[in-house]
Amino acid sequence: MHFFRHFCVVIALTLLAAVAASAQGGSGEIDGTVLDPSGAAVANATVEIRNPVSGFTRSTITSSSGAFTFTNVPYNPYHLAVTATGFAEYAQDVEVRSFVPLAVKATLAVAGGSTSVTVESGAEDLLENEPTFHTDVDRGLFDKLPLESASSSLSSLVTLATPGISADSNGLFHGFGDHAENSFSLDGQPITDQQSKVFSNQVPLDSVQSMEVIGGAPPAEFGDKTSVVVNVTTRSGQGMTTPKGAITASYGSFGTSNIDANLGYGGKNWGNFIAVNGLNSGRFLDPPEFVVMHDKGNEENVFDRVDYKFSDADSMHVNLGFTRSWFQTPNSFDAQTASPWSGVVVDNGGLDPNGNVVGPTDQRSQIKTYNIAPSWTRLINANTVFTLGGYVRHDGFNYYPSGNPFADLGPTNLQQETLAQDRTLTNAGIRSSVSYVKGIHNIKAGAVYEQTLLREADTFGIVDPTFLPSFGCPDPTLPQCSILLPYDLTQAGGLYTFRGRTDVKELALYVQDSITKGRWAFNLGIRGDFYNGLSVARQAEPRLGISYNVKPTNTVLRVSYARTLETPFNENLVLSSIGCQNPVVGALFFVAGEGCASPSNSNLEANTATPLSPGFRNEFHAGLEQAAGKYLVVSAEYIWKYTHNAYDFSVLGATPVTFPIEWNNSKIPGWALRASVPNFHGFTALVVMSSVAARFFTPQIGGVGAVPPTTGSFTPFRIDHDEKFNQTSHLQYQPWRRGPWVGFNWRYDSGLVAGSVPCYGITAFNDCPQSTTLNGSPAVDLSGLSADQQFQSGLFCGSARPLPPSPANPAGVPLPTPCLASQFGSTLVQVPAPGAENDDHNPPRISPRNLFDLAVGHDNIFHGDRYKWSVQLTAINLLNKTALYNFLSTFSGTHYVTPRALTAQIGFHF
Repeated sequence: MHFFRHFCVVIALTLLAAVAASAQGGSGEIDGTVLDPSGAAVANATVEIRNPVSGFTRSTITSSSGAFTFTNVPYNPYHLAVTATGFAEYAQDVEVRSFVPLAVKATLAVAGGSTSVTVESGAEDLLENEPTFHTDVDRGLFDKLPLESASSSLSSLVTLATPGISADSNGLFHGFGDHAENSFSLDGQPITDQQSKVFSNQVPLDSVQSMEVIGGAPPAEFGDKTSVVVNVTTRSGQGMTTPKGAITASYGSFGTSNIDANLGYGGKNWGNFIAVNGLNSGRFLDPPEFVVMHDKGNEENVFDRVDYKFSDADSMHVNLGFTRSWFQTPNSFDAQTASPWSGVVVDNGGLDPNGNVVGPTDQRSQIKTYNIAPSWTRLINANTVFTLGGYVRHDGFNYYPSGNPFADLGPTNLQQETLAQDRTLTNAGIRSSVSYVKGIHNIKAGAVYEQTLLREADTFGIVDPTFLPSFGCPDPTLPQCSILLPYDLTQAGGLYTFRGRTDVKELALYVQDSITKGRWAFNLGIRGDFYNGLSVARQAEPRLGISYNVKPTNTVLRVSYARTLETPFNENLVLSSIGCQNPVVGALFFVAGEGCASPSNSNLEANTATPLSPGFRNEFHAGLEQAAGKYLVVSAEYIWKYTHNAYDFSVLGATPVTFPIEWNNSKIPGWALRASVPNFHGFTALVVMSSVAARFFTPQIGGVGAVPPTTGSFTPFRIDHDEKFNQTSHLQYQPWRRGPWVGFNWRYDSGLVAGSVPCYGITAFNDCPQSTTLNGSPAVDLSGLSADQQFQSGLFCGSARPLPPSPANPAGVPLPTPCLASQFGSTLVQVPAPGAENDDHNPPRISPRNLFDLAVGHDNIFHGDRYKWSVQLTAINLLNKTALYNFLSTFSGTHYVTPRALTAQIGFHF
C-alpha cells in the first residue's frame, strides 16, 4: 500500500503537466524544408543525416510540401545531405544538442546539364567542439560487435566500446577506477542503482537505438554516480508508416538459446516500438571455475515505447518494461562435492547433524524488474521547450539457499552461514526541465525529485560447527555466545531474520548553458543536491568546461572541472549502516572479524565505522580531439579525481549479500583514448584504451563487511578496480553493402588488483600474513586456502600442483605447506617477488590476458528488398584462453572469463 501511494503521487503530478513536444531524454528533432531556386517546394527529395564516428545513419523522403522530419535523433553533430533529380546535391552540417527542434531550410541549385556534384564529409565532420569527453555508439556498430555476455549485453557493450572501463564478472564494470559509480539515463530517466546481473535486470539491448557514454566532467544535469554516465536513446516507431521488425533465434555453447522479436510501427504523429526476448543458458553467470557447474539461468524481457503527438506543440512518450531473471549461483569444485571440508560431513558419512544427505550446494536467485516512465513536453515557442516526466522502477531480489542448509558451508571460513534474502528497491520520481536555444546559448534548467524505498529481509543461521567454538563458545561470560547460540544450526538452533527499511529522498536543481562562440565552446552549470536518507547532505556543485577548435590543424583542445556529490549505494544500505547496532548481526560480524566493535555486555557497542554518508568529489579533465583526414579521429583525455568518503563493497562470505562500505578518501588519476576509423570502402575500426590507478586511503569510515584499520591511519592501498592498462580493438569489414561482413575483437587486460593471494614479505609496508619459514628459509603458509582455491588461482610450489576435489578424492590435493618463497608462484595471478609486496605500489594482480572474438554474418542472404533473412556465427574467446577476472575479491569473489563459446543465429527481417 505504501508503494502504491508513492506511485499514485508520481502519476498525479505528471498528469498536471502541460502536454508537450516530441523530443525526449538525450534526443532531439530535425524539421526542414527543401526548396528549389525559385522558393517552390521540392517533393520526393532524399534527405540523409549521418554521423561518421558513431555510425548513425537515417534517411527520409520529402512530402509534397517539401517538408521532412527526423525524430528521436541522439544529441550529436550530423552531416545532412539532400539529393533530388535535376538538382545538384546539397549538404550542410547540423548539430542536435537540445529538446528544441532544429529548423533546416535547404535550397537546391539546378544541376548543370549532366553534371553531378557530390559533397562528402571531411575532417571537420569527424570533430566535436565539445568540452566533455564522451563516446558515441549506434546500432550500426553494436549489431555486429561480438559481445561477451549474453545475460548482460548492455554492460558488455559499454565495456568493449568505451575507454576507461575495466571488465569484471557478471556484467559488472568499473568506470575510471570506481566500483559501480555509474549511472544510466534512459530517455532522460535517471537510473543510478547498480545494473550488473546480480543486482538488477538491464534494459534489453534490442531496445537501444544509440548511446552516449560520458567519461568526462559531467554536465550539471547529471548527478549521484557520475564516474561514467551512459545516456541511452531507445528505439521509436514514430514515422514508420510501414511496419518494420525482426525475429531472430540463436543456439550455442552451454546450451545457450535466445529468441528475440521486435516491431516498430507508426505514423507522422504516433509510434510504437516493442521488443520481446527470452534467454536460457547453462552458463548464465561467470563461475569460479573455468569448468561450468550449477550455472543455469534464464531471462525474459519485454520493452515497449509509445509516442503520440497531439499537435505541433504537444506530445507524449511512455517507456514500459518488465524483466524476470532466474539463475543458479555457480558452484566451485568445493561446493559441488558436498562440503567435504566440514568435519560434520567427513565424520558422519556425508550426512548433516540431522542425518540427511548434504549434497552439492544449490543456491539460486530471482530478480523481477518493472519500469514505467511517462513524460510530456510542450513546445512553448520556436526557442523554448518545457518537459515533465515521472517514473517508477522496481527491483525485487530473492536469494534462495540450498535445500539442506549445511550444503552452504564453504571452505576455510569462506561461508559459515546459510542465508536467504528478500530485498526490494523501488525508485519513484518526477523530473522537469525547460530548454531554451537562441543564438550562441543552449540553456537548460531543471529539477528532479525522487524517493527510493528500500526493504531488506535477511534470514541466516550458522552451519559451521567450528565457528563459535573457535571464539571460545560456549562461555557464559562472552556475550556473543548467548546472542548467537540460538541461531547455531549445528547445535539445534533456528534461523534469525534481520529486517530493515528506509526511504531515501533526493532533490536536485540545476541550470546549465552550452555556449558556442566562433571556435570556442563553453559548458557552464551549477547543480544543487539535497540528500536525505539514513544520513543527510547538501551540496552546491559547479561544473565548467571549455574547448577550442584549432581549425587549421583539425584539433579540438578541452579542459573541464566538476564538483559532484557521491551518494551511497542503495543495495543493502540499511544492513550496512545499522548492522553493528543490531545485537545478532553485530555479534556475527564481530566473531567473523568483519568490522564490529567488541561488546562490553549483552549489547554491542557502536561500530567504529559510522552509517554511510554522501561524499564529495573534485575532478579535473584535460584532453584533445584530433582528426587526420576524413578517415581517422582520435580523442584522448587525462583525468584526476579526488574523493572524500569513497565507496566500495564487501561481501558476507560467498553469499550474495554485499555491503556498501566507505573509505576515508580516494585518489584516481588516469588517461583514456579512443580512435575511430569511419567507413573506408567497407572497413571500420574502433580502438579504446586506458590506464587508471585507484588509490584508496584508510581508515574505513562507514559500513560493515570489512575490517576497519586503526583509526587515524591513512595508509593507501590499490583497490580491485585498479588496472594499469586495457584496450579493445574492434575491426569490421563489409566489402559489399549487400554482402557478408566480419567483425573481430581483440581485448587486452593487464589485470585488476587481486584479492587474498598468499605472498612473502616482512616489512612495514606490505601485507603478507602468510609469511613464515621452512628450515630457516623464507616460506609461504598456504593452509589458509583449500586445494580448490589454490587450483583456482593457479598456485604452484616448485613442481607441485594442487588438485581440486573430485568424486574419487572429495578433499582434493592441496600444495605442501609451508612452501619455500623461492619456489612459490602462480600461472594465473602475478604474485609479487619475495619481500616486494606493497599494497600501494606493488600489489598482487591478475595475470594479463588477451581475448579474441569473431563474428561473421550476412544480413540479406537471399537479396530480398522487403523481406530479408540473416545468418550470423559468433565465437567468443576464440583461442579458449584460461584466465581470471579476479581471485577472492572482497566484492566479486573468484570468477573466470568464459571458455570458447560458439553461437549460430538466424533472423527474419521485414
